[in-house]
Order: sequence, then C-alpha cells, then structure tokens
Amino acid sequence: MIVIIVAAVAALVASVAYGWWEAGWVRLRELPVMLPSLPPELHGLRIAHLSDFHLGLPSRGERAVERAVAWAAAARPDLTVITGDLLSRRDGEPRLRELLETLPHCYVVLGNHDVAEARDPFSRGVAVDELRGATLLNDEAWAVRVRNQGVQIAGVHPATFLAGDGARIARFADERSRLRILLCHYPEIVDQLPAGAFDLVLAGHLHDGQICIPTPFGKVRCAHPRARYTRGLYRRPGGTLHVSPGLGTTFVPFRFLARPEATLLVLQSPGATAAAAGAAAAPVVAATLPA
Repeated sequence: MIVIIVAAVAALVASVAYGWWEAGWVRLRELPVMLPSLPPELHGLRIAHLSDFHLGLPSRGERAVERAVAWAAAARPDLTVITGDLLSRRDGEPRLRELLETLPHCYVVLGNHDVAEARDPFSRGVAVDELRGATLLNDEAWAVRVRNQGVQIAGVHPATFLAGDGARIARFADERSRLRILLCHYPEIVDQLPAGAFDLVLAGHLHDGQICIPTPFGKVRCAHPRARYTRGLYRRPGGTLHVSPGLGTTFVPFRFLARPEATLLVLQSPGATAAAAGAAAAPVVAATLPA
C-alpha cells in the first residue's frame, strides 16, 4: 500500500513539474492557409498570429510570450495580430507595452480577461485604451495598404460578441477591400457572420484546453470541453477561421498536452498556386481544414 501511495505522489509531482515546464515550451509554427478569394497579388502574405498573453501573474507563460514576440519580430511579417487576453494583472502592463513596441504592423483586440469578464479568481481586469506601437481595435475597422493592395482589418470588442450582434459586425466588412480580416477573442464569432463576410477570422481564448487528459480516443480538454473550434484552421461560411492555442495560462500556471503556440500564417491564392504548380509540375501543399 505504501509503495502505491509513494508512486502516486511521485506521479503527481512529476505531472505538476511537467505542466509548469510545458507552459513555457512554446511552439513556433509556420502554417500555409489557402483562401479561395485571395487575389494573386497577396499570395504569400504573412500574418503573425499571437494570443492570450495573460501577463501579470507568475507563470512560465511569460517566457513563452517573450520568445514568441521575439520570433515574430524577427520574421518581419506583413501584419501582426494579437487576439485578446493581454493581461491578467496590472503588474504585467509595463512588460506588455515593451513587447508590443517591437512588433511590426501590429493590430490588437481585447479579450474577456481584459474587460473583467472572467471566472479566474486570480485575474483582475485591466482597462487598456491605447497601446503605443500597436493599433487597438474596439468595434472598428482600419483600411491599410499591403503590397499596394487594399486590406481591411476589423476588430470586435468582447461585449459585442457576447451580445450576439453578428449583424453589426458584418457591417464592418468593406467589399472594396482585396482582403478582409476580422479579429475577435472568441472563435464562435464565425458562426454569427453571414456567408462571405470576411476572408479570414482570427481568434484565441481556448488555450487548446490548457490542461488535457490523454485517452485512447484523443485528448480530453479540461477547459471548454464542448468547444466546437479548439485550435487550428476551420472553413466556415463566414470566413476561414484560425484559432490560436495562445501563449499564457489562466487559473493555474500549467499546461498539459496543450503547448503554447505562435503561428505565422502564410496566405495562399488559388490562382497563384495553380500557376506555380503548372510551372514547376509539382503538387500544391495547403492546410487541411476540418469539416
């Protein structure tokens, strides 16, 4: 009996130690994304997608954030986006501002933790209304020029999503733009959008479950176990959705089978890839999108 107890305690200690370590073991990933309506002029456009920093509480998630930001800054993407939950405590604000100033062409939306809409007893909402070096989008859209093409970047405030006001969000979309991007902390925003509203929808929030249990049928996510969109790419009528696993932690400073991730999305145009495939007589490799 004593041997069993000692083995159980040892396994628990090892699991906790691993979860603390995994919280800082960031995955730096480049992901091709085929967009059916992307013009050939924007083929290869690169977007660094970061999310869920949760700065301000002790966690190796801060190490993941710092490494991800350095990687994204060195990559010099065409655009950088951060999809919410920047802070868990006011103590993290100075570091957040330092990091944001290193990121090129950066656009940010807030998450539920930023507006004190969280059940985490250790988190405190921090009102952020301006970010030097980055553009904060609160229910507004910006038109920018990328490769001399018109690109629209719209951002949704958490309260607007929670109100279910998809019709208002859809009105942000400007059909004159060659590429329309929507930023929202919540992945489910894509289900509120009419067909064709945006080309690309970027979200976070779920941490890929953060603490997951392995089973013979795949991992079980302890956080948001019934979530429809958990991580990666999904094709939906309202747009192609990418859900970031995020970088920080909440509730507990651990991750288990849910590594933090920073993603460099490389957009692909069907016209450009078809022309390249014909010239090189090689198949085109694109991201697989779950049904």
